Amino acid sequence: MITSPSNITNQTTIELAPSYKIPLFLIIVSIPLLLVKWWLSLPVSLFGLFLLLQTVTLRLQFSETALDIYRSQSLIRRFPYSEWSNWRIFWPKVPILFYFKEVKSIHFLPIIFDAKTLTICLEKYCPRQD
Repeated sequence: MITSPSNITNQTTIELAPSYKIPLFLIIVSIPLLLVKWWLSLPVSLFGLFLLLQTVTLRLQFSETALDIYRSQSLIRRFPYSEWSNWRIFWPKVPILFYFKEVKSIHFLPIIFDAKTLTICLEKYCPRQD
């Protein structure tokens, strides 16, 4: 079940709603770039299309113990909160990138899901130790 920020409080598993803002922005920006520099427009539009595909197919779910990433109905990766050491959302006013560090690795994810729900879930399940 996809969750909005208003109905998070009592749920044990929270699935973030997709957000198409970044992919659509990149695709739209690539159109005028095509008139100016076609070779610059191509990678921007391809990246926008790639993010659009990821937005359609990937789902993030916060459970009591881990952040789970699903492609369609298949679990592709689990990140237990016990292994997290830090997290941050870059540019909170216009969130574009989510960073979290585990004991053994660092992860950067474009924000292709609801940023408000993401922030609420992060503060609920793994509060920062700043």
